[in-house]
Amino acid sequence: MLNKGLRDEKKVKIDNMLSTLLSLVFVPKFWNIEDTSLIDSQLTDFDLTTVILHQIEEKDLIQLLDKYEMDWTQKEQFADFLIAYSKSNQCDFLEKAIAIYNHIQIDSKTFSFEIIGKIAAAKEKSQ
Repeated sequence: MLNKGLRDEKKVKIDNMLSTLLSLVFVPKFWNIEDTSLIDSQLTDFDLTTVILHQIEEKDLIQLLDKYEMDWTQKEQFADFLIAYSKSNQCDFLEKAIAIYNHIQIDSKTFSFEIIGKIAAAKEKSQ
């Protein structure tokens, strides 16, 4: 019973971090150092920064997300963050987002038209 409570607490914490990341990205900004430091401060809870995001391989990023026991929805939200951050900044995390979406589609063993649509949209943007 104690483990379920800890897992629920951990899930809520991850959900809050992802919500904050998404809210930071969707607010129009000029992406100065202060803005990226707000993103970095949220990413540090996942042992990430924007610099590490640039350098990390897709498979290593997915393993990191697995390490934090993110569920499929949380992984999808993280990929959504990567897409939004790529759109509003000079960074290009589209390939990482596509890798996460593909991971969700294959490993969740649940077919999702929404994920397929997100993969197609991200691939279109990356070309």
